[in-house]
Amino acid sequence: GDARGFLLASLARKDAALIRDPGLEPSHVVFANAQQARVATQTLKAFGEAGGTAAKAKTSAPDAPSPAGNAMTDAEAVAHGKGQAQTKRQPEAMTVAPETPAQIRRTAFQREMAARMEQARTTEGAFVERLVMFWSNHFCVNASKGAVLGLAGAFEREAIRPHVLGRFADMLLAVEQHPAMLIYLDNQVSTGPNSPVGRSRNRGLNENLAREILELHTLGVDGGYTQADVTNLAHVITGWTIGQANQPNAEHGRFFFAAFRHEPGTHRVLGQSYGNAGVTAGQQCLADLARHPATGRHLARKLAIHFVSETPPPALLTRLETAFRDSDGHLAAVARALVTADEAWSAPPRKVLPPYDFMVALLRAFDLEQVPVLERARLMATLGQPLWQPPSPKGWPDSDETWAGPSTLRERLRIAERVAALLAQRGHDPRSLAEALFGAALSEATRQAIARAEAREQAFALLIMSPEFQRR
Repeated sequence: GDARGFLLASLARKDAALIRDPGLEPSHVVFANAQQARVATQTLKAFGEAGGTAAKAKTSAPDAPSPAGNAMTDAEAVAHGKGQAQTKRQPEAMTVAPETPAQIRRTAFQREMAARMEQARTTEGAFVERLVMFWSNHFCVNASKGAVLGLAGAFEREAIRPHVLGRFADMLLAVEQHPAMLIYLDNQVSTGPNSPVGRSRNRGLNENLAREILELHTLGVDGGYTQADVTNLAHVITGWTIGQANQPNAEHGRFFFAAFRHEPGTHRVLGQSYGNAGVTAGQQCLADLARHPATGRHLARKLAIHFVSETPPPALLTRLETAFRDSDGHLAAVARALVTADEAWSAPPRKVLPPYDFMVALLRAFDLEQVPVLERARLMATLGQPLWQPPSPKGWPDSDETWAGPSTLRERLRIAERVAALLAQRGHDPRSLAEALFGAALSEATRQAIARAEAREQAFALLIMSPEFQRR
């Protein structure tokens, strides 16, 4: 068939990456619900402890403070410019222990994971879904960090998917202002030393997000920035935080610019000056970074390594970089340049499928939708790639042999044997299935190995462990 035409047709569907599932809550709702649950839990606990103390003493203090008097931790109160969060609750009405924040976040995570896997299993735009996986890894967050657990899936759905065929600058802004990224890289507590909050509370700057914006998200480690650029960018984005329920003009759980924590003055990043313009200074800085020549080079190289080869041809890098520059960072144009480049089709399939890709390949090839979502997640974690939990802000590595270690290959074989047993029970013919999956790409060696298998179950296991299935 026309493989290039098929991929190009998927890029023409502007909404191919979107997940529209009414059962998924927006990130700000999950964030707010988890915080409210924490307040309710603390209030109920404090009320119980206060009641027990009063019962023992058989007396009461008429001016005792409300157990809900401090609804936030000190760190959170400082982060949002409040001494205390005066959230009023009526503990008398709390007769049932509320759902815990961890339960709320875990439920949201599992629902997002199920929706993501279903999208990957059923989509007709598999190339677009691969692009989502690439950009989600490029702008990764880690669900194992506190509140990010409940936000990681929504982060991908809200900040990555709407822009995967749009402009890089729009994706960059959506990512850096999303609560999941702000929490993951600690910018929600970053405070300008000379801001009103910084002067009164002696709170300081956090450079984590600024450093990763320059090193990973835009220019790349060799993109020509300095430590002074990191510090100045960190100053520019002070005050980029998350709205709280007790803040005026803020929506609970959404991006919020806290002017009282923003570092005043003019700051220079890569030779450009960003004046005391509040949130717009940071937005303009990100827009300039998105258009910087080093950003185009960095992204072109990452795309070529991911989709083609660890040593991409220089002509391909030039083609992708040019497409990025000439389209003003339009990612669909860059993807089309990748698909239409001859160099993208000449490289041999050497990369071992990462665990997530392996799981999706099994689901799509053998119609395994009956495998429970939590079992899929367990298997991916066993293979070394738990969903939305990369080892660092760099994301999952992209080398050819990252996933080819002896222990992970043994685990793949165990999974292959389990799937093979299920397929044998269904009565499928492994030879015809192999031909249907790979067509002309099926090697004679794999064809012969399947044909010579002693049993149907063994033949399916050989198919799943074949180079055609395990590599891309």
